[in-house]
Amino acid sequence: MGCIDEMNYEVLLSKVTFKECAKYLSSNYQELYNVQPGYRMFDVFIIGVPPIYVGVDGDNIIFPYTKPCHGTFILRINSPEEIERLKKTARKVKKSGAK
Repeated sequence: MGCIDEMNYEVLLSKVTFKECAKYLSSNYQELYNVQPGYRMFDVFIIGVPPIYVGVDGDNIIFPYTKPCHGTFILRINSPEEIERLKKTARKVKKSGAK
């Protein structure tokens, strides 16, 4: 199992609820994917209450990450490889007004 702490990441929001994560991601990113609880990214499991959104902005992947005893964060990590895997395995969300 991997460890997010060993990666180069940026914390965009900290100590937020799952609902706040979904609202932030759906409001701020045009390219958005929906994953199920237990989805594996960077060799760690994403936990949460659906809908769990994962945003893509260029080569950056933005996602909620829950660290037991510390709460839920929204992280941004540069990873074209993980974005490619996400596009193949997750369901893309059609945003209102999107074509």
